[in-house]
Amino acid sequence: MLYRTPALASKDREVLESIDKMRHELRHQVLQTPTKWTAGLRKTLTAEAIAGSNTIEGYKVDSVDAEDLLDGELEVAASEENKAETLAYQHAMTYVQSLHDVADFTYSKSLLNALHWMLQGHHHPRKLAGQWRRDGVWINEPGRPQEAAYVAPDADRIPALMDELVTWLNESDPNGHVLVRAAMAHLILVKIHPWADGNGRMSRSLQTLLIARGGVLAPEFSSIESWLGAPVNTWEYYKILSRVGGKEWSPDRDTAPWIRFNLLAYHQQSQSVQHRITRSNRCWIDLTEYAEHHGIDERQVTALHAAALAGRVRRARYQRAENLSNQQAVRDVRALTEAGLLEAVGNTKARYYVPGANFPPEVLEAVRRPIRLVDPYED
Repeated sequence: MLYRTPALASKDREVLESIDKMRHELRHQVLQTPTKWTAGLRKTLTAEAIAGSNTIEGYKVDSVDAEDLLDGELEVAASEENKAETLAYQHAMTYVQSLHDVADFTYSKSLLNALHWMLQGHHHPRKLAGQWRRDGVWINEPGRPQEAAYVAPDADRIPALMDELVTWLNESDPNGHVLVRAAMAHLILVKIHPWADGNGRMSRSLQTLLIARGGVLAPEFSSIESWLGAPVNTWEYYKILSRVGGKEWSPDRDTAPWIRFNLLAYHQQSQSVQHRITRSNRCWIDLTEYAEHHGIDERQVTALHAAALAGRVRRARYQRAENLSNQQAVRDVRALTEAGLLEAVGNTKARYYVPGANFPPEVLEAVRRPIRLVDPYED
């Protein structure tokens, strides 16, 4: 038996309806926004999801460096181990995102093991990758290594439990809400803990896959992993997993608090993405108007837009985004630097550009203005 989906309380249904409304508004907003304006945001959100999920496991690469790594820029301020974990998760996340519209898709144990190999293959054979663990495993209490917070099912139970999970993913409650099913898939997989390592990231990836398969939003806008990676949310994440899952495999426990926690995450992530899209669009429009009045080529707005939103831009990323030759990109970035709109930081290989002294201050003020996220359960 697996952990069971709870009946939703009236407040849960109210919050879920609010999430659905926001997600459909986001879909309309994205479809109405020129692709060029959202391309960078899609990559940024993917990088933030990867960085957030890895941060939960103790791998520290900030989202801007993660985005550079996704672009093939290896000269970032991170250890080789953290780079390797980021790139491995990129491979898994890219595959997860690519599955969102596969017509004859089915969940299988082979699919999950293949995703695990993408995530953990660089550790094999020291740590098994793409195969169920062969030994018992437990999770320590944070800060108390001698105390087990959770003892996972014995290794010989894993094949049957994973069979049951795959059957549930493919057949059970097909009319259930995708966001609730995705949250339950996360909980069940992390509590089975079928692999020697990487179970948390795999469970979060499975949740992202279910949401992406729901088809409301593009995969890049579907993940809550960056929200979970915020320190205050990570602490609550561990607390709720422990509270709901128990000290050992106990599928008869009440899972309602877990669903409420995930509905909060979905709601606040939707608020954040909605704000980011609006901010990105406003920034692009403002910079385009500035460029028209100051003799700046329209394509150079791409570099200025990236510098404003992410805080920095690399010449190679700008070159790829605008499909320029190396000579054209160098000339454009040099012109922006000489105009004081960008400022170079670092040496040749690691060099990037930040907003310069003459960057329009009102644009920077607008993009740096913080958002206050609303807790729908406190409304």
